Amino acid sequence: MRIVFAGTPEPAVPSLRRLIASERHEVLAVVTRPDAVAGRGRKVVRSPIGQLADEHGLEVLTPKSAIDPEFLTRLRELAPDACPVVAYGNLLPRPVLDVPLHGWMNLHFSLLPAWRGAAPVQAAINAGDEMTGATVFALDEGMDTGPVYGVVTESIRTTDTAGELLARLAESGAVLLENVLNGVEDGALHAVPQPRDGISHAPKMTVESARIRWDQPALAVHRHIRSVTPAPGAWTMIGDLRVKIGPVTLMEETLLPPGRIEIRRDGFLVGTSTTAVRLGQVQPQGKKQMAALDWARGARLNGEVRAH
Repeated sequence: MRIVFAGTPEPAVPSLRRLIASERHEVLAVVTRPDAVAGRGRKVVRSPIGQLADEHGLEVLTPKSAIDPEFLTRLRELAPDACPVVAYGNLLPRPVLDVPLHGWMNLHFSLLPAWRGAAPVQAAINAGDEMTGATVFALDEGMDTGPVYGVVTESIRTTDTAGELLARLAESGAVLLENVLNGVEDGALHAVPQPRDGISHAPKMTVESARIRWDQPALAVHRHIRSVTPAPGAWTMIGDLRVKIGPVTLMEETLLPPGRIEIRRDGFLVGTSTTAVRLGQVQPQGKKQMAALDWARGARLNGEVRAH
């Protein structure tokens, strides 16, 4: 099929790379978010999808809004058979949805209808789910509500961070997306409505929502930190210092009041509403990531300082 691919961040790259290499499908162009300022140098950079498209000499469309008349005109000129989408980041209006013959097919990183929304991987880890996956569905004007073409499942490991789990789903999801395009082209695959039961929502994670609540149980703290690693990054205040916290280890037999810090030879412990956790890596604001115990010793923390 002749396709126009829409996507923006790194998790979309495996899908575009696979479709570029496909012998059955021709990538006519790529739609991605406009170049944006990023990094400490505040340089304007291309999205990961835009960079990959440039490497392969593909046309790159970067409308500020999907309702841009020029974008709609160009899409109609390209006349794609299908438009696969992976984390593009813009809602598409009906005139745009109606352009491709077979519609827009979205790869979403959950088992729909569970965790509709912007942060499905983070939500699944934070909820303690043991299983998740990826779904390809027909895009409509709702929020991840369209009928489903196919799914792939993935176990959630007890140590998975959102970044690690998303990387695996991006690879398995890319295979699923290509298989769906093949099936639709062959006329052998048709979308079916999502179940009405089991709907849950995963709103975008903000910096404020990534803050650690030490008054929660240790297991909830453990899941929360993993769910926002690497982005936006779990954080807390230690005394008057803001510190990012990496994944922690559960200390099943150590009791400390919530937020109480204890520095031992074998680790930097913080109390929760149940048992303590041991910090692994920390990143004080404006500094590089380092071992938590090394930082605590250098900062000369003592029992009077609390995490909050």
